[in-house]
Amino acid sequence: MNEVAGNTARLTLAADFDTPSRQDWEREVLKVLNRRRPEGKELGIDQAYKRLTSHTVDGLETKPLYTHADGTEALGFPGVAPFTRGTTIRSGELDGGWQIAQLHEDPDAATTRTAVLTDLERGGSAVWVRVDPDAVAPDDLAKVLADVLLDLAPVHVSSRTDQFAAARALVAVLETSDKDALSFTGSLGIDPIGFAAQHGTAPDMAAVAEALALAKPYPGIRPIVVDSGMFHNAGAGDVQELAWALAAGVEYVRALTDAGLSVDEAFDKILFRVSATTEQFITISRLRALRTLWSRVGEELGVTPARRGAVQHAVTSLRQVSRDDAYVNVLRGTISCFAASAGGAETITVLPLDAAIGLPNELSRRIARNIQVVLAEESNLGRVNDPAGGSWYVESMTRQLCERAWELFGAVDEEGFAAAVADGTVASELAATNAARAKLLATRKLPLTGVSMFPDANEERLQRKPRPEAPQLAGIVPVRDAQVFEDLRDRSAGMAAAGDPPRVLLACLGTRRDFGAREGFTSNLYHVAGIETMLAEGSTPEDFARQLAEAGTTIAVLCSSAKVYAAQGSAVAKALRDAGATEIRVAGQLKELGPDLDEGLIDGNVFDGMDVVELLGNTLSRLEAGK
Repeated sequence: MNEVAGNTARLTLAADFDTPSRQDWEREVLKVLNRRRPEGKELGIDQAYKRLTSHTVDGLETKPLYTHADGTEALGFPGVAPFTRGTTIRSGELDGGWQIAQLHEDPDAATTRTAVLTDLERGGSAVWVRVDPDAVAPDDLAKVLADVLLDLAPVHVSSRTDQFAAARALVAVLETSDKDALSFTGSLGIDPIGFAAQHGTAPDMAAVAEALALAKPYPGIRPIVVDSGMFHNAGAGDVQELAWALAAGVEYVRALTDAGLSVDEAFDKILFRVSATTEQFITISRLRALRTLWSRVGEELGVTPARRGAVQHAVTSLRQVSRDDAYVNVLRGTISCFAASAGGAETITVLPLDAAIGLPNELSRRIARNIQVVLAEESNLGRVNDPAGGSWYVESMTRQLCERAWELFGAVDEEGFAAAVADGTVASELAATNAARAKLLATRKLPLTGVSMFPDANEERLQRKPRPEAPQLAGIVPVRDAQVFEDLRDRSAGMAAAGDPPRVLLACLGTRRDFGAREGFTSNLYHVAGIETMLAEGSTPEDFARQLAEAGTTIAVLCSSAKVYAAQGSAVAKALRDAGATEIRVAGQLKELGPDLDEGLIDGNVFDGMDVVELLGNTLSRLEAGK
């Protein structure tokens, strides 16, 4: 509103602009896509839509334009079934909006005790401790939690090797507390299906009843955790993670009711631990979809509507954390945390930026914690309910996830998810999804900033306290998207340490205006593997031949424009070959060198969309063989 001469007038910022129609948008799209296409070869609008539509690794469709038809008429409200918009209602008061639960796994009990207290004093509101031989010992849990006000801060424990040792250690701490048992909240981390998947064994569903008995004195403690984030970190796509979370949850409900609980009581005993990724809108939609589908399951089972909500603990993706250029992980954690909050997670954990390097230090823990504090309190995200609700894109993606995950859930549940874990079906499907994702990573259609794109060639890698050696498990294992590129960097570092750093000569023809763009692209490409690029300029082919010998390499890439390639490319390539080059490539298209190019003179080209893992691996192998 705007006051003008004592009167109240409405200020409309877009008043001077016409409202564009869909036809206006389509016309502008065709202008761009057909800008350099020859007459008679222009794309039609259907072809344009097809070209601009993309798909995720597990088939979710992202369209270039969304309209009201992609939304939903019955949006509903937060806090009520089907809980698409959240299980709780954020009041708008300064209450954080969600529980901040940072992960603690340093085996040094004194160090972890200090870290837990620091977290709680400086913005944290819950505690998550991993209890394992390479993390906190069961006997040390009491010391680690000694400063925690157990009636105020929820405590969650988990374990990869002995879930009941962790659960009993937490119960022992609760038993010694003088607080009311009804005031304790958190979870015991019992997940027999997830445990079996990690160990390559058949799930022991009897563990559900045992967990229930262990938690019986503490109604606020959820004994069962469906850790679908574990499958994500092993490579699962969004549809798989969602469907498998439902399937495991249903198995646990059956086991809990077999143990004597009502379906309402069974739903109250389960916590979902899910992944939060840098795919911001998909993460938001996946958390919304899990609540929608879990409510649907509750409806089928006769659960009271108010008890059908899926309570979620979102953890930022370990799969997306990089070792190299680790500070980029701060951005990844921020985007993922935003998505988890906007998606309605009740508890969030942000992994520290150095999670792939070693045990986090005080600074990295502080940054991870403050990401949540800043988003919740300074950005006011903790005061907003379902901010993405009503977005045509988010509603469309939520619906897609619901439909595809429900279909996969039905197929898995028919035979039983525990059986699918035991017979290797889940591991096989993970392998297929990882293979599909590997192609996207290798061609950089799935780019990793600071790793596969824009690497820091002169980075000083962060040093951290090493993690203790973890027990080897026989089941599914975590994978990181950056690992294949980090392995290439390690090969280069090994060669450099031996006195033979890998190098490639970039033969830059013409002036900077001619070669600048392609030289920059090619340098960055080879830097992905830590391979040095030596820039060579000259006025004659002999100048480049001489610089090849001086660079101490046998691999060269021509960098320039099509016009200069046609005039000089073949001559320079021949001179490089005569000087001992065993591999010569061209940045761009081979046809730019002209029709009279000698056969076998050029070994290939460098271009956007190529398999850079294959190129860089072969380059290192050739250089190693040459040495």
